[in-house]
Amino acid sequence: MKKAEGNVSTVKLFILLGFSELSDLQGFLFGMFSIIYMVIIIGNSLIIILIRIDPTLHKPMYFFLANFSFLEICYVSVILPRMLVSLWTQHRSISFLECATQLCFFLMLAATECFLLAVMAYDRYVAICNPLHYPLVMNQKLCVQLAIGSWTIGIPVQIGLTAQIFSLNFCNSNEIDHFFCDGLPLIRLACGDISQHEMFVYAEAMLIVAVPFMLILVSYSKIISTILKLPTASKRAKGFSTCSSHLVVVILFFGSATIAYLRPKSSHSAGADKFLSLFYTIVTPMFNPMIYSLRNKDVIAALRKVFLIKYG
Repeated sequence: MKKAEGNVSTVKLFILLGFSELSDLQGFLFGMFSIIYMVIIIGNSLIIILIRIDPTLHKPMYFFLANFSFLEICYVSVILPRMLVSLWTQHRSISFLECATQLCFFLMLAATECFLLAVMAYDRYVAICNPLHYPLVMNQKLCVQLAIGSWTIGIPVQIGLTAQIFSLNFCNSNEIDHFFCDGLPLIRLACGDISQHEMFVYAEAMLIVAVPFMLILVSYSKIISTILKLPTASKRAKGFSTCSSHLVVVILFFGSATIAYLRPKSSHSAGADKFLSLFYTIVTPMFNPMIYSLRNKDVIAALRKVFLIKYG
């Protein structure tokens, strides 16, 4: 750190401590996270390719799923490659600009995930509650508009939040006890009273997370109400099966993110924060392709078709 006026120091780089406390397990962690990264890339890429080449998957539901799979690849690629380099080389420093860039892209992609999950819930709502109007409502133009909106709606807010965080004076330390540049760990390195900045981050998180989550709750309340009114058990089971994969992903992502950011400050610890962050940034994207493929008959059928053509 470079000394500036008074006792304030100007930070030129940060140290991402990551999992440095597990000094004997650095090689194991590198191997484990490398495998996880490959699983995420291959699994989500396979879903995108299947949706692209199989005409039976050219439906709004799978258009949004392809967007979601591409998003997961981008999301983990903001974090995992940098973490793997640190584990392999043991060089944990990251420049001021690199840290700001990582945080900004992480926040923008996290916002995209929230809104894209809400859009996917709306798609299921229209399909189940208004099946006769589904092709008319979920037309190609609207699907493209909803996808573009999901990708772009959080950009101005997240760029503003990143700019605010990196306009702070960091004088407590330049060591971030995390495996990537996250907002709250960075704010806690700043000089003076940080309570207002923390409240701003919490408020922004509530806005980006709570609005899509409330839309998802409204959609699923109507979906469940409609399914329960179906006359036979087989029709009710079919209705639930069409949205069960999405519901599992929603619970995993929003559940872990909510616990990570909105639990009481007294229960915060660096270890718990890292574990919860691992869950929603890395573990959930790893399981998403499995959840959507193993619980979706159309995707399984498309997979079988590909393997029969290749090996049949």
